[in-house]
Amino acid sequence: MSKPKPPTRSDFDKRFPDDDACLEHLMRVRYGEQYHCPSRKCEGRLARYYRIKARRAYECERCGNQVYPTAGTPFHNSRTSLKDWFFVMFLFCASRNGVAAKEVQRQIGVTYKTAWRMCHMIRQYMGFVDGDYPVGGSGSGVEIDETFIGGKDKRGEDDKKIVMGMIERGGDLITRQIPNRQGWAIHVIMDLLVKPGRVFTDDAGVYKHAPTQYEVQTVNHSQGEYVRGDVHTNNIEAFWNILKRGIQGTYIAVSSRHLQRYLWEFEYRHNMRKSPHLMFETLLLAFPKPKL
Repeated sequence: MSKPKPPTRSDFDKRFPDDDACLEHLMRVRYGEQYHCPSRKCEGRLARYYRIKARRAYECERCGNQVYPTAGTPFHNSRTSLKDWFFVMFLFCASRNGVAAKEVQRQIGVTYKTAWRMCHMIRQYMGFVDGDYPVGGSGSGVEIDETFIGGKDKRGEDDKKIVMGMIERGGDLITRQIPNRQGWAIHVIMDLLVKPGRVFTDDAGVYKHAPTQYEVQTVNHSQGEYVRGDVHTNNIEAFWNILKRGIQGTYIAVSSRHLQRYLWEFEYRHNMRKSPHLMFETLLLAFPKPKL
């Protein structure tokens, strides 16, 4: 049986031909076909809501209470069309190495400032959808490693940022920007995001004093040892290669202030790697449900 294929640009255009189709999708995902109207007149009874022309709003069939499907989403208060927003989300899911703001500017004809803001909001939304559930607990073990992102800035000063990654074998990945490679910084992240059990690391000294709930097994990279039985860090190092290739090839440089958003973007793609056909769909269906 062949694997489902990711949606193409033609599929996207058929599904979302205009802003009305995008707004209707948001309405049904967030409110459903019927919604418990919160107004005093309806007192929480189920009601159908109908579109108000020329506005991004729907109105209760009985009392006229209005809801705005874009409220609480990245599109709220944006003058950019919903179709353009959805299309940029599609680009992020169709690309492996990221989407530069310049490319978005060319594709949808907005200013660079608008394109840059859209990209950052979508990366943040990817991080929200992916979540940060602790990895581990399956028995397969978690690989932990750190890497440096960046180099020297325009003044020749060291501008490297430190990123810590934790990947469960056969499972999900979590990344975090950390202030330094001292034990306290790394151990705090481990406590928060790695379940007790086996962890695989390199021979960095900070892991020799890891919290006692972890069974630390290391490979000695400084002595040329990279694999010993099932002890290795090959999976997290493969992710570092993808991350650095995307940042250097697509984004050129990333500031410390915004680095975590870029990490969320690549993290989301990695964690959805087994279901690429659902990558865009998951973003479309994950808008938070409004509270009554």
